[in-house]
Amino acid sequence: MPQTIPLILACTSSDRTRPIIDGRVEVPGVALTVLPGEPEDIFRRALRDRAFDVTELSMGSHIVTTARGDAPYIGIPVFPSRSFRHAAIYVRTDRGIRSAADLAGKRIGLPEYQQTAALWVRGILREYYGVDTRRIAWRTGGMEEAGLGERVALKLPPELDVRPIDAGETLNGMLAAGEIDAVVGPRPPSCFLARSAPVDRLYPDYRSEEEAYFRATGFFPIMHCLALRKELAEAHPWLPLELFRAFAKARAMAVADLSLVNVLRASLPWIAAEAEAQTRIMGGDPWPYGFRRNRDELAAMIRFARADGLAAREIAPEELFHPSVLDAAP
Repeated sequence: MPQTIPLILACTSSDRTRPIIDGRVEVPGVALTVLPGEPEDIFRRALRDRAFDVTELSMGSHIVTTARGDAPYIGIPVFPSRSFRHAAIYVRTDRGIRSAADLAGKRIGLPEYQQTAALWVRGILREYYGVDTRRIAWRTGGMEEAGLGERVALKLPPELDVRPIDAGETLNGMLAAGEIDAVVGPRPPSCFLARSAPVDRLYPDYRSEEEAYFRATGFFPIMHCLALRKELAEAHPWLPLELFRAFAKARAMAVADLSLVNVLRASLPWIAAEAEAQTRIMGGDPWPYGFRRNRDELAAMIRFARADGLAAREIAPEELFHPSVLDAAP
């Protein structure tokens, strides 16, 4: 292996990344400087400024840039963020919205059209609930503060009704005022949290709905992947696999911690019981890394992006990741 190289890594801090951040897990041949942060800021800086050598990256944006041929990063099949998103749909309770089918023809706000949470919600609405998402008017903007626009520019088919909200407006304010019928977002709108407007989740018992979705599809929705600047992957072809192995080791440590009962590693009194329930529902590898294990889910995401007008061409899931890690398994 060549001399140690310095790299800047940007990622969110979680139990799955913390062993990398605090140095318990090292990447051989690499001296990491880690910049923990929030996804929205990381993604904008990575995609607009190529600010990091290694970065956590929105899968939605990675599909967009890969399909149009200007992706600055190549993926590594490490998925530090996964989340079911039935809980992310918030609706006005005075608009007759009782089921997914009732969303057709409505005005729905999104922080960004390319956001991966929104990608999954649209795909689930279409393929699982049979909703024609082309009949929905999508409005993009900041949830609590005026938005910054899409993190990378989009060129969407003209028949789609996707428009930014007015400058100075927020999705939360418009939802509370009844100017839109629903919002989709990874963070709940404050009018829902404060119960200051007639707003509720479309699925108040979202866990049951999400478990049913998992049983039907086998998908635990991928939100983010790890990505490496392309020129670094070309200069150091050993690097993608070493990054994969290090992050897989960190994830294994996090999953193992869930079952420790001598001293609880998280502030949840019944975390071990929850870990057992998770295993019953999802099997013994609830947070799978690796390309082969996740290929069907990645293909579904590309299919969603094509239907949404986000992907400029059909791509194979293999194009999203460095060739050296396609067969890697934890």
